[in-house]
Amino acid sequence: MVPEGWKLSTIEEISNVSSGGTPSRKNDAYWNGNIPWVTTSEVQYKIIEDTSEKITEEGLANSSAKLFPVDTILMAMYGQGKTRGQVAKLGIEASTNQACAAIVLNPGYEVDYYYQFLVSQYENIREMANSGGQENLSSGIVKSIQVPVPPLPEQKKIAQILSTWDKAITTTEQLLANSQQQKKALMQQLLTGKKRLLDENGERFSGEWSEVKLSSIFDRVTEKNNGQSTNVVTISGVHGLIRQEDFFKKTVASDTLDGYFLLRKSQFAYNKSYSNGYPMGAIKRLNRYDDGVVTTLYICFELSDVSKADSDYWEHYFGSGLMNKGLSQVAHEGGRAHGLLNVKPTDFFSLRAPLPILEEQQKIAAVLSTADQEITTLQQQLDHLKQEKKALMQQLLTGKRRVKVDEQESIC
Repeated sequence: MVPEGWKLSTIEEISNVSSGGTPSRKNDAYWNGNIPWVTTSEVQYKIIEDTSEKITEEGLANSSAKLFPVDTILMAMYGQGKTRGQVAKLGIEASTNQACAAIVLNPGYEVDYYYQFLVSQYENIREMANSGGQENLSSGIVKSIQVPVPPLPEQKKIAQILSTWDKAITTTEQLLANSQQQKKALMQQLLTGKKRLLDENGERFSGEWSEVKLSSIFDRVTEKNNGQSTNVVTISGVHGLIRQEDFFKKTVASDTLDGYFLLRKSQFAYNKSYSNGYPMGAIKRLNRYDDGVVTTLYICFELSDVSKADSDYWEHYFGSGLMNKGLSQVAHEGGRAHGLLNVKPTDFFSLRAPLPILEEQQKIAAVLSTADQEITTLQQQLDHLKQEKKALMQQLLTGKRRVKVDEQESIC
């Protein structure tokens, strides 16, 4: 059902749909030219202004590749993971491979309205690909996608409103990326002593840092669960120690948890396998829960002397990647599972790290924690903007909420 004054149509009826092609890789004359060539990995909800690969005029002429105009909507028809069903818009003339559907709208249709509409239909479009036992989209499926057709002035107004939200989202994404980069730079400076902070008296910290084995400031934790906790947690590079059900959307632990290690709040665990952003495995502190149980494949530990080491400082240090070099020297690929590193606890605790005095550790931790708070605030703002835009799309793009095209102000 569409509201009064709107029509229901299909992509085929309002546009021309085609796909591209790939010039032969065996002919060098077809590649490294000046014609942008889009692959599905670049179709990621954005305006495409450049491409990683380019073809020549000869490659274009001797393949099924075509040159598409600015404002062509591209849809990934197949690809790994989340790729299939994603869309992008050409900000330049470009060719594509055969896995991209190119949608060139007929005159009288607002490209930004239909771009936003297809973004909002991502899940539904993927379901269309899954029907009939196939996993990919086809040109026929893309053409059959039903679309509403509001009057053109209304299309333009809706697109204008949603573009305002996109600008706010893009700005916040840039602020977030900048804050993350600034924190990364701060970590590299502060955790290596290249930049020294001021002490309580306003004097800059000085003096050499000692270098200590991890065993001198941490004790290994090997307490077995024995029915004390049912909270199974796992290590995520992004989320830290998080409940398995929340991360995997299911429990993958054994039925009995008595043989697992019991981890208490503020204790650390090292996952000896690759995590996102942690090529040598992630070391995380238990922050979310009072306790949790973890697989005995993890190396668990806690501070042994709080007069020498600050827990917050070491959480930042372990998250910085500065342990990777040492871990790479003691780690060997294990045969037990893909990516599992064979790091013995004795080798782990023999690794050395620089140790500032406690007051300097605390000052460094405070600066980095403030940076974390800024990142968290920006991430929450970004999530909020995306949720608000999603709700607005569901109303505006379907006509559940109408806009007045004769008014200048937009909906906020």
